[in-house]
Amino acid sequence: MRKKNTNLHPSLTINTMPSDVFMNFDAFLSNTETRQHSHPWGQVQLISGGILEMEAQDTRFLAPPHLAIWVPSGVMHRSYNRKPLQYCSLNIAHHLTDTFPKTTSLIKVPAIVSAIIEDFRGREINVAHSEKDQRLVQVLLDQLAEQSEQHHFLPSSKNKYLAPILLAIEDDPTNDVSLKQWAEKVHTTERTLARYCQSELGMSFTEWRLRVRYLYSMDLLRSGQSVKEVAFTLGYNQASPFIAMFKKYSGSTPEQYKNRLFE
Repeated sequence: MRKKNTNLHPSLTINTMPSDVFMNFDAFLSNTETRQHSHPWGQVQLISGGILEMEAQDTRFLAPPHLAIWVPSGVMHRSYNRKPLQYCSLNIAHHLTDTFPKTTSLIKVPAIVSAIIEDFRGREINVAHSEKDQRLVQVLLDQLAEQSEQHHFLPSSKNKYLAPILLAIEDDPTNDVSLKQWAEKVHTTERTLARYCQSELGMSFTEWRLRVRYLYSMDLLRSGQSVKEVAFTLGYNQASPFIAMFKKYSGSTPEQYKNRLFE
């Protein structure tokens, strides 16, 4: 978790739930960090616009907008975001979370969930009082509880060979050094590095680097670059393979993502 030049987000003093399900909406500035804390209720953290990093249960969770972070009751956690983002925590009483994962994890955010959250945000609804809004909350719970869990989107590793490589690529997502070249730099073999990628990261080196570039592309799109400019920055000769890569992870095209940002 990065600590240089961060904005420490003020903690919310909510000791008693105002309802079995309530929402908290916020807008986080760049480089915002929350204090380490826990809740006696479960919490789904949903975002739009940026990327949320969280440390919980000795694990780093990194969530782009198409994934939410589920934090069970009682789990100590803290979060950090490099770029501004719109934030929503969906807070759920413990007795309603039996069908949610037992450990902190990433879960996919279906389009209907995003739409309901934005509707509540727009109407400034934190607690559903009307029968109609209570039905919408039930849809949120049903949709999120049935999503398959993921433990990582961008896994990290402390392996002495992999760690410096992963750090270098995260610092420079356009880094195009091949696995073979990296093996020479860290004094091992390409085959050994490939094996560590599978055992430590659960995916190939190529897949891991693609995910870094996908996350970086969201920053570039946020900065106002066109889809074609982003594609070229990431090393694509044309926009179509970049669009396919972006859609593979987010479920939407880069243009659709940009349109939602600047609505």
